[in-house]
Amino acid sequence: MTIIEDPTPFPKYPSQMIAFIPGLLAGLSLIIAIGAQNAFVIRQGLTKKYVLLTVAICAAADAFLIALGASGLGALIKSNSSLLEIIRWFGVCYLIWFGIKSARSAFTTQVLNAVGEASGSRKNVITTTLALTFLNPHVYLDTVILLGSISNQFGRDKWFFAAGAALGSILWFTSIGYGAKSASRFMSKPIFWKVLDAIITAIMFAIAAFLAFYNFN
Repeated sequence: MTIIEDPTPFPKYPSQMIAFIPGLLAGLSLIIAIGAQNAFVIRQGLTKKYVLLTVAICAAADAFLIALGASGLGALIKSNSSLLEIIRWFGVCYLIWFGIKSARSAFTTQVLNAVGEASGSRKNVITTTLALTFLNPHVYLDTVILLGSISNQFGRDKWFFAAGAALGSILWFTSIGYGAKSASRFMSKPIFWKVLDAIITAIMFAIAAFLAFYNFN
């Protein structure tokens, strides 16, 4: 009796896909936690001003940092304690300043100004988005160090992992930015903006405290 083998064995997934999917899931799991970036993107979405610009900068910055981590820079930054300390205290000072600014807004905002000063000028939006990204050491821990370390476990497929993580950032920032924009017409009451600014204030102060006392070693 001749045994005929099944000509269609169980398909094997390519190694690139095995690296890409964990990258996507890892990127989403790290970025979903509400932080300085997310809070600012949500606020821009609610004011309907420079939403695409804000989302694009955040997604591009994350992709850039993830690529740096995959290239091996994460290990270098982790070993440079002086650089981490400089970034740490710049971040702490900036987050405290932004928290104070949000607290003042919580006490003074009276009405929703969807196209006015609530979002700032294009230059201010760009500056704030970049600062909330690159002056926050926690961003480096998540993207450059953590995702960079994981990506290097996939060997030659590490760039597929990095691409998956970058896609996760794009999907998340797009969702919260335009999701908030779509919901803004339901949130025009002054009390909503006071509560939102109060929450943002608490987030900024909490992240600043976390960074001030975090042990990078």
